[in-house]
Amino acid sequence: MLVVVGLGLADETDITVKGLNVVKAASRVYLEAYTSILLVDKDKLESYYGRPLILADREMVESSSDEILAGAATDDVVFLVVGDPFGATTHTDLLLRARELKIPAKTIHNASIMSAVGATGLQLYNFGQTVSMVFFTETWKPSSFYDRIKENRQIGLHTLMLLDIKVKEPSLENLARGRKIYEPPRYMTAGQCAAQMLEIEEDRGEGAYGPDSLAVGVARLGSDDQRMAAGTLKQMSESDLGPPLHSLVLLGRRAHDLERDYIREYAVDEKTFDKCWEEQYGKQ
Repeated sequence: MLVVVGLGLADETDITVKGLNVVKAASRVYLEAYTSILLVDKDKLESYYGRPLILADREMVESSSDEILAGAATDDVVFLVVGDPFGATTHTDLLLRARELKIPAKTIHNASIMSAVGATGLQLYNFGQTVSMVFFTETWKPSSFYDRIKENRQIGLHTLMLLDIKVKEPSLENLARGRKIYEPPRYMTAGQCAAQMLEIEEDRGEGAYGPDSLAVGVARLGSDDQRMAAGTLKQMSESDLGPPLHSLVLLGRRAHDLERDYIREYAVDEKTFDKCWEEQYGKQ
């Protein structure tokens, strides 16, 4: 069968015992390597799992899924996913393809940013729709995500923003010329996301979030060196939380005083944080 295994958020030891047993017994093991990354290299995973891994890039997963599924009707084929198997729609597509081919499939779950973001102290029940922020270019600045953020804001809910990563992707010029020459990997930071959010707000002018709106940036969540920072979007746009991966949370209007007490520990500047909180949420 096809077994899609979640790896968790940080390193090789985050895999579940159930997942590790499946990996060790499988005929082939693929490592999905473009929707997210672990904080350790492939060779460290191979050493811990005791077997080789086949890197599955976007092109293979989206265009050559039959190659991954070959032989899965008679042997176990494992597809490793950072976080939880259902954290990206691509993995649902792979499971649908297995279903079409009458290949049995199952998933082994793990922690994902969708639940681990609760480490900020913001209550998961108070989150609305999750959105993705892509890298802007000079000529391409998509803002469809803004409508989802605005909807969350209107009903008082926080917004988790997942940030763009570019792994094994060609430049527009090389893509136009049909050349398989790839750009160096890039990972969006919480600071870049906050800056782009302010840029879109200035363009749209619909008042969802401004420079003084409060947000929480997280980096390397689940690792020993995870970092968090809370402040205004302006402050976050100037922040440096270190190496990837990063995410950003925009606070909703329903923010509770217990959430305030928790995230204040990570304030870039406590006086500014307190002032903005009182203006936006009332004195606690």
